[in-house]
Amino acid sequence: MFGLSGVWVITLLKDKFRKIIFLRSLKTRIFLILLIVGLIPCISMRYAIVQNYEQRAVNVRTSDITTQLRILANHLITYHYLQDTSSEVINAELNQLSSLYDGRVMIINSDLRIVKDTYGISENKTMISEEVVRAVKGESTSRHDRENGYIEMTIPITENVSAGSYSDSTDRSEIVRGVMLVSASTDTIMATSNILSRQALIIEIIVILAIFILSFLAAQLLIRPFEKITEALNKAQEGYIDEPICVTDCLETEHIGDAFNRVLGRMKVLDDSRQEFVSNVSHELKTPITSMKVLADSLISQKDVPIEVYQDFMEDIAKEIEREDEIITDLLSLVKMDRTVADLNIAEVDINVLVELIMRRLRPIAQKRDVEVVYESLRPVVADVDEVKLTLVISNLVENAIKYNKEHGWVKVTLDADHQYFTVEVADSGIGIPEESIDHIYERFYRVDKSRSREIGGTGLGLAIAKNAVMMHRGSVRVESIEGEGTTFTVKIPLSYIPA
Repeated sequence: MFGLSGVWVITLLKDKFRKIIFLRSLKTRIFLILLIVGLIPCISMRYAIVQNYEQRAVNVRTSDITTQLRILANHLITYHYLQDTSSEVINAELNQLSSLYDGRVMIINSDLRIVKDTYGISENKTMISEEVVRAVKGESTSRHDRENGYIEMTIPITENVSAGSYSDSTDRSEIVRGVMLVSASTDTIMATSNILSRQALIIEIIVILAIFILSFLAAQLLIRPFEKITEALNKAQEGYIDEPICVTDCLETEHIGDAFNRVLGRMKVLDDSRQEFVSNVSHELKTPITSMKVLADSLISQKDVPIEVYQDFMEDIAKEIEREDEIITDLLSLVKMDRTVADLNIAEVDINVLVELIMRRLRPIAQKRDVEVVYESLRPVVADVDEVKLTLVISNLVENAIKYNKEHGWVKVTLDADHQYFTVEVADSGIGIPEESIDHIYERFYRVDKSRSREIGGTGLGLAIAKNAVMMHRGSVRVESIEGEGTTFTVKIPLSYIPA
């Protein structure tokens, strides 16, 4: 039953399955899932219906034959048929039963001898079989031979006999006098089952075709929002990125669109940042060159320039050259840190000694500006870090704290650690950072007060370099500032470096 439809489905989908094995199309997966979900109940239902009908029909026929055989068994005892088979009434009933069920009826006595065979070929022969022996012991049996198409049944022929006196009718027992062996054909049942199966197969094929079409249409319908978002992404890739993607057909595509719009927004910000960075780099590199050219042209245009003026101009040119070199050095440092695979020379470093060396190098700068520098170490700290890059971080933070401080101000550097991280806190009594500028201080070439920054010097890349170096160590940097009162930077870095 299952094989016919199974072969049909496999034949129908064989080529598609061969391709689908190597496909990752969501539409194909949805189509297959819907098709399988529809086919399995359909095929199972047809198989169950046909099998249930066949089993039910066999049970009903077995019950009907059993009822008639029990009535006939009583007639056999009444007419003493086991001793004399000449009764026309019983013979007529036996022939009628045999014809009715297109089968064979044999009457076997208690000696297992066949006294009557409606086929007339086994009379007076001995019948020894498990079913007959069990029937002689008083047990009825039935067996359905589906392969050969018949039901075989054995019914004991019993007689009620009084156990005591003749007048005592309450104490009676049954004695098996013989056995009725009946074989009834199931051809009509099988024919009906085959007709039912063919009709069910036709209905099943129609349903499968309907499921196939509906599955295809459902897959098309379900995948349409994703096709829309794919089309929108392709347009964005081609350069149509001014408008955000909005596909609200379903929640999933809406989430994908929102996520892409966030990424697109981030890309725009990065692109704007890149353009601004290029513009700033061009400006910062051009400014010292312009200054040097102006100074050089002034010297060239003048005749008999006094030596004092000449020296002043050359000192200014030297300062601009130093400024150009500082910008280029910082840019190279930043580019190295921006590489996707940055080189970190991780080694075990005594952080206390490292911070002390940095403070010793920066104290002369602080003394020139009359800024007091205090270093406090709360505990010995040894960590796995890149010494050069960590030096850049601490140097930039402390140097900024000195440069952007007030007269007679102070800078305090505190080193502490727990079981996982060490922290370097750089606090100052400087000019502070306006609240609206805090989110921008790590941007390249960003300056809070450009006029003051020009006077102090620097490239505007120090904090960008510091933050990149901290992030490379899987750490974090936090800033707290009150304008006019001071700023505190807190750097937190793991004691043990864990590569990504």
